[in-house]
Amino acid sequence: MTNYSLRARMMILILAPTLLIGLLLSAFFVVHRYNELQNQLVEAGASIIEPLAASSANGMALHNRDAVRHLIDMLHRHHSDIVRSISVFDADNALFASSNYHHNLGQLQLPPGARLPGELTLNRQDGVLVMRAPILAGEDLPDSADRAAGQAPPLGYIAIELDLDSVRLQQYKEAFVSTLLLLLCLCIAMLFAYRLMRDVTGPIRNMVSTVDRIRRGQLDSRVEGYMLGELDMLKNGINSMAMSLAAYHEEMQQNIDQATSDLRETLEQMEIQNVELDLAKKRAQEAVRIKSEFLANMSHELRTPLNGVIGFTRQTLKTPLSPTQRDYLQTIERSGNNLLSIINDVLDFSKLEAGKLILEAIPFALRATLDEVVVLLAQTAHEKGLEITLNVQRDVPDQVIGDPLRLQQVVTNLLGNAIKFTERGNIDLRIEQHGADNRQMELEVQIHDTGIGISERQQSQLFQAFRQADASITRRHGGTGLGLVITQKLIKEMGGDIGFHSEINRGSSFWFHIPLQLTHPGRPHSGDFEHLRDKRLAYVEANPAAAQATLDMLSVTPLNISFSPALAQLPAGHYDVLLIGKPVAQRTPLIDIKRELAEAALLADCIILALPSQSMVEAEQIKRMGAYACLAKPVSANRFLPLLWKESRPAAARIKPPSPSRLSLRVMAVDDNPANLKLIGALLEEQVEQTVLCGSAREALAYAELHPLDIVLMDIQMPEIDGLRAAELLRGLPLHGRTPVVAVTAHTLGNERADLLEAGMDDYLAKPIDESMLQQLLARYSSHPAPAAASFSPAGAAPGHEASESVQPSVSPRAPSAQPAVPEAGGQQDITLDWQLALRQAANKTDLAQDLLAMLVTFLPEVKQRVEALVDGGEDKDICALIHKLHGSCSYSGVPRLKQLCAGIERQLRGGVPAAALEPEWLEMLDEIENVTLASEPFIAE
Repeated sequence: MTNYSLRARMMILILAPTLLIGLLLSAFFVVHRYNELQNQLVEAGASIIEPLAASSANGMALHNRDAVRHLIDMLHRHHSDIVRSISVFDADNALFASSNYHHNLGQLQLPPGARLPGELTLNRQDGVLVMRAPILAGEDLPDSADRAAGQAPPLGYIAIELDLDSVRLQQYKEAFVSTLLLLLCLCIAMLFAYRLMRDVTGPIRNMVSTVDRIRRGQLDSRVEGYMLGELDMLKNGINSMAMSLAAYHEEMQQNIDQATSDLRETLEQMEIQNVELDLAKKRAQEAVRIKSEFLANMSHELRTPLNGVIGFTRQTLKTPLSPTQRDYLQTIERSGNNLLSIINDVLDFSKLEAGKLILEAIPFALRATLDEVVVLLAQTAHEKGLEITLNVQRDVPDQVIGDPLRLQQVVTNLLGNAIKFTERGNIDLRIEQHGADNRQMELEVQIHDTGIGISERQQSQLFQAFRQADASITRRHGGTGLGLVITQKLIKEMGGDIGFHSEINRGSSFWFHIPLQLTHPGRPHSGDFEHLRDKRLAYVEANPAAAQATLDMLSVTPLNISFSPALAQLPAGHYDVLLIGKPVAQRTPLIDIKRELAEAALLADCIILALPSQSMVEAEQIKRMGAYACLAKPVSANRFLPLLWKESRPAAARIKPPSPSRLSLRVMAVDDNPANLKLIGALLEEQVEQTVLCGSAREALAYAELHPLDIVLMDIQMPEIDGLRAAELLRGLPLHGRTPVVAVTAHTLGNERADLLEAGMDDYLAKPIDESMLQQLLARYSSHPAPAAASFSPAGAAPGHEASESVQPSVSPRAPSAQPAVPEAGGQQDITLDWQLALRQAANKTDLAQDLLAMLVTFLPEVKQRVEALVDGGEDKDICALIHKLHGSCSYSGVPRLKQLCAGIERQLRGGVPAAALEPEWLEMLDEIENVTLASEPFIAE
């Protein structure tokens, strides 16, 4: 293809100019000769007709035909090669004489009535040329009148017919000659082109062939033959390149042989190292397994006596003791709690390292969750004279989905460190959101302190395990050095990141970002504050950070707020509410508080005091002095705004709240767990007129076959027939083709909720069942409005506000705003028994809470027996169902730690983790079962 292209290109470059120039010259020559021959014929005709017209004038004047005929015959004969006919016409356009009477005279004669020509004229017709010239009279004519006019009229005209064929023949000869010359030039050009291509393309083809052989590996190939000029230089270059390639190839082959030999030796060494690494890996895995077993066994061995020490210490503190004994026991309790916290840190670190820590995704109230942490740690901060603040920006949504316990753990670690390393000043917790959309937001938590700071050398080791900012033997602050490591790993597990900035003696700022899903898409934290419109609130706070946090919290309300750092500096006037924040650094004597209340009574009807934690023991005395209420600092929305709503209600409403009416519904609850069923029944009895309780799916189907129902609350995991299959069979009954079936389950991951709704469930209710959550769900499927809630929303909403928004049916589950979704923790995830939590989960019914706790304790021996058999090496195929049942019982009995253990173990079992691989978790569960049994005795005995 290359040779052909080069030959064609050379042929075109040589022949194309020759052909173009020849064509141009030939065309010019032919056209020029054609015109020249035409002009020669015209000139010849003119040289014949003009003298003939002058010579014929006398004959025409004398009407001598013979003389004129003789003259024209002579000229015709003399020019017979080009003249066909000569005719003379008189002034009347009549034939006077002609040299050829047999010729067609129509071409020579003018048309009738045409004017005689006054000069020589030409007319070409069908291969002939007709020339006409006038015959003018001489000066001797007798017509004096015409002479006087200046020009005599023509006596007639002469017409000559010239033959053009002879001229055309000559023209064809000239064109033929030009074509022959053009072809001759082309042949000569082709000869030179052939010679040039032979001298150029031949060697080039030889070079190409040689290069191709070199490309295929024949490095001994060379370009041969004699060549001229640049081709010879190219030949020498190709030959030199081939020689260099041959030398390089030989050298490379030697290098390859050497490298192959070295690689073979390296592979043999690597194979030996791989065997050694594999053995080391197995030893490391075995060491990790032994470490996990050691941690689990040590946890079991340490926690069992430690929980006994802490438990009996608390029990002893309830008995009459001397001040010295009480102080000693309190010291023992604090030491035991610190030791328990260290053990829990080590266990959490071990779980994170092993990747066995599973995060929850449940709905919870963000502000209430953070408030629990702050209130829990505020006492420690206040004892050191530190002001702690909580500032949640108004655009941060309150109802979110995530793991509240782990969020509390992270915030607790960071706040605890801030308190530990700060001697004076403030600790500020600020909450913001970034990048929110309809489904998810990014939460930013900032913790600022005014502590000792962290040096640059210590900052590089801050997130390393078992490292501390102050590790010297004279350090003042204790700890395992795992808090920040666990915090960092937890935040990364939640999909976030953490950072900090610190300067020596100027404090530290820690912040972290985590993504949280929204339960109410696109809906910020809001509430119904119409009852506070046109009301005046005065706020007194000397600490600027605490004041700013409270003012930001109150900015969502329509209150008219007046702020002052001192009571005496308040603007004059009367206020509806007066909020006074007392300083933390020093405790205010009661006598001073009494005097201040007397002054404040002149300014406001309702006085609320924000006190340090250590002053809350005097809250009842302060209220008797005239205060409406006392709050523990820091002031938060879910503790302060309900007081404003309560204060703004009419007096009659404060004395006796209206009792809600029950909905006209027949509701069936199906659950195989007796504790769950009992609690659901107790909650339903207060809200609906008819309640049907069934302990199995078969029992529910048998009842539903004969009776109509308005709503069915269906547990998902049940023996024999699960909840999804039961719902399908229920809808196949004639009476229940369109009966709403609500899934009731403790599985709270987002994809599981979506799967349940997609599987055919009409709605979703998460365990543990909250009273207001159940009330909203019933309202959605009832033709009557939902009864007003009896408690104030943490978001500051008026009673019934959330319920009124949820009357319309919806397939997406909603978390209630009337109660936080994480009361199980009781502010801590390691509490064995939280009686206040148990009461809340039992709708504040003491008898019901005791019954639910007793049912759980009765069920624990069976669980303990089967778990111990599993730990001893046995097999139990139904262990997942047992743990699920225990998880449901724990959800209503106020045992947050046992519930958390059950949730983690159940998730891992459902995720395919073998039961034998969960030995540390089983030992923790056995330990916690003992703790729950021991802690439950006083409450069950009551």
